[in-house]
Amino acid sequence: MTRQVRTSPGAASQFKGFTSHHLRAGFGHLRSRLPTLWSRSCFVATAGAVSAKTVRRHIVGTRYERAPKAGGRA
Repeated sequence: MTRQVRTSPGAASQFKGFTSHHLRAGFGHLRSRLPTLWSRSCFVATAGAVSAKTVRRHIVGTRYERAPKAGGRA
């Protein structure tokens, strides 16, 4: 049986706010060096009926790169 998890769009914002607060409390230099700790964007996806082992293997094997900024510089 497939289990469906529902989250509100605000769940990611709440998580970011909570972690930002605690990270800045524990690492004071973050407060002065970074105007914001997290971006406003959020990505959520489902994996369907795939095992956690398969998802983990995909994540580990994926190479993440930043998209080039306008003007051609990365």
